[in-house]
Amino acid sequence: MENPNQLITHCFRNEYGKMISVITGYLGIEKVHTAEDIVQETLCRALQHWTFEGIPNNPEGWLYTTAKNLALNIVGRSNNLQHIKSTIVLEMNTVKSMENIDFSEGEINDSQLKMMMACCHSELSQDYQLALILKILCGFSIKEIANAFFTTTETINKRLVRGRKKLRESSIDINDLNKPEEHIETILRAIYLLYNEGYKSSKQHTQIRYDLCLEAVRLGELLAHSKHIEDKSEIHALLALIFLNTSRFEARMKSENAIIELSQQDRGQYDKSMIFKGLQYLDWSVKSKKISKYHIMATISANHCVATSYEQTNWIEILKLYDTLLELENSPIVRLNRSVAMANIYGNQQAIVELESLKEYFLSNRNHLYHATLASLYAKEKKEDDAIKHYKAAIALAPTETDKEFLEKKWHSFVLISNS
Repeated sequence: MENPNQLITHCFRNEYGKMISVITGYLGIEKVHTAEDIVQETLCRALQHWTFEGIPNNPEGWLYTTAKNLALNIVGRSNNLQHIKSTIVLEMNTVKSMENIDFSEGEINDSQLKMMMACCHSELSQDYQLALILKILCGFSIKEIANAFFTTTETINKRLVRGRKKLRESSIDINDLNKPEEHIETILRAIYLLYNEGYKSSKQHTQIRYDLCLEAVRLGELLAHSKHIEDKSEIHALLALIFLNTSRFEARMKSENAIIELSQQDRGQYDKSMIFKGLQYLDWSVKSKKISKYHIMATISANHCVATSYEQTNWIEILKLYDTLLELENSPIVRLNRSVAMANIYGNQQAIVELESLKEYFLSNRNHLYHATLASLYAKEKKEDDAIKHYKAAIALAPTETDKEFLEKKWHSFVLISNS
């Protein structure tokens, strides 16, 4: 990777949360905004230095050294240095010296787990918790967080401002690793949102963002390997879902970044090593009696991965799984996904009735996939006016040019067939 801009983008995604977590561990949770400023300045200096001086042999080491020096400068300028030093306490109740900031793998992993838990403090609402994790630990932009929550950048900005204020004013001990299981649900949801943004990117001309998917895997495996967490069934289930979905990446996209529908995918392109790892995590996840939505979604994905063709997919089993998922999460999005299984078992018309019953929700919560699914179903039933109406709506709401081009091709193909 020779381009400094590309390398900075890569390092930003991979090192941002690590550096903030470690530095905050030394400065204290009330100084998390200072840690963010230090990391932002570190990345700005990297871009400037690497552009004119060339990329160093060890880019990550360069970033860690620069971040450490900036942190030392900030603490050195503080008029309250002794107070800061006296209030930063290790788990062993010893004072950390800023000169000994440690960016080793073990320290990074522990620091990130502590930061996740700090962001999930009971004084914060879940919306604030998720926004803080995605911003501080995952390096999401405000726009990316807004897309993940189907809300506005203004709303997310307010959540982050209020969330950081709560962190500054709270009595959170960032070195407290007691009862991390209490926060697992929120942490896993954040990792799932991170993965989803990679799996189905909201960025123009970028359908899959591998860096986000890999970061989701890294954070998931950090939790899976943590000695502080006993029951890891949900963690294993989420990792199973991630690996099984990721195994189909190559089959989902053409070389020119064009989408390939599930029914048209070359299953020979599915990554068998990832399927094996996903199934292994799924096997580990069911050793506990607890069943989460990640268990069910991973099992649905497993059915798609092992089917020899679209027609040979066990749609009856998938529909049963969606019915079980509805008992845990009766949401319009789950019902939208379930409608595809319905169409394959009971026919397009029954799926259309199901989706039309969700019309009010999707009129206020604008989602191009709802209209794209209805358009496809109406097209199969040769209902031209309805199909075209929903193709137009889907194209208007499509978040990326890739999605728009895919839908326009489907629309034009339908019109050609209808007029032939």
